[in-house]
Amino acid sequence: MPQPLPVVEFLEKACSTPIIDVRSPAEFMQAHVPGAVNVPLFSNDERAQVGTCYKQIGRDEAVLLGLELVGPKLADFVKAARQIAPAGEVLVHCWRGGMRSGSFAWLLETAGLRVSTLQGGYKAYRNHLVPTFSVPQNILILGGKTGSGKTDILKALAQLGEQVIDLEGIAHHKGSSFGAIGQASQPSSEQFENELYHHWKDLDPTRPLWLEDESRNVGTCSIPPALWVQMRQSTVAFVEMPKSERIARLVREYACYDPNLLLQATDRIEKRLGGQHHKAAVEALNAGDYAQVADITLVYYDKAYLHGLSQRPAEKVHRIDIQTDNPPETAIELIAWRKNLGQ
Repeated sequence: MPQPLPVVEFLEKACSTPIIDVRSPAEFMQAHVPGAVNVPLFSNDERAQVGTCYKQIGRDEAVLLGLELVGPKLADFVKAARQIAPAGEVLVHCWRGGMRSGSFAWLLETAGLRVSTLQGGYKAYRNHLVPTFSVPQNILILGGKTGSGKTDILKALAQLGEQVIDLEGIAHHKGSSFGAIGQASQPSSEQFENELYHHWKDLDPTRPLWLEDESRNVGTCSIPPALWVQMRQSTVAFVEMPKSERIARLVREYACYDPNLLLQATDRIEKRLGGQHHKAAVEALNAGDYAQVADITLVYYDKAYLHGLSQRPAEKVHRIDIQTDNPPETAIELIAWRKNLGQ
């Protein structure tokens, strides 16, 4: 018999055992357990047919329809599972840990695989992970105006052994109107939470955790409310870097992309820039003067960032003057600052 596992045991086993998610492609695309492979029992249309049958006719007829739809696929399911789990052991789940995963697990066991299922399914997984963002962490916020190289500083901190989560990396977005340029497609907010949890669950609560100062939304991804509250209450290391250094970094990061993408991003903040500044930025962009574009747009971004910073308690914000854009050196200075702080 397939062995049903509670969420924590299921995820522990998932560290060394592949996961098959038998929900429909649409369910999987919306969000899934990171690392899971989708082998849908029903297609999107088939799932809708079974659901309609259940509501309009009844359970027995829906089960029979499901069997008719699934029957021709049984051999393909087994072949797919063997490819995913060549060692012969696999984890399986559906939405609520009901008939879909149970039937699939029975089939795989009949074919000789060792199978465990997730008690309560994906719904139980979500119910488990969302409250974990309320668990207090010793968070340190890395702040700094646009172009300060905060992501590279975080990477340098991680290389020096600090505990770091890159929220923008998980969200595939750098946070500004220009933030999607050069990035992969963003996950849904739900999938963002799932990916974030798989970093969060392994944190050592006795050690500081570095996070970048972010708005409530990173592109289209929303930071979990409980984590957002923690972030807004945390101490900030505000890296103050000369504007000239920040402009040079922004030119390096963005001048390599299609000018049309840069123009679209500039147009999106036209109202915030103001008509005159927007016009000047577009003219500079058309002339290939990327430094001027950065200089103009930073007027808006600096003002917006400092406004957000001003909403924090003044005693929680520590300014650290950095004269050159050198993330490894900045990381060393931040670690020294952290130790001085007693963190």
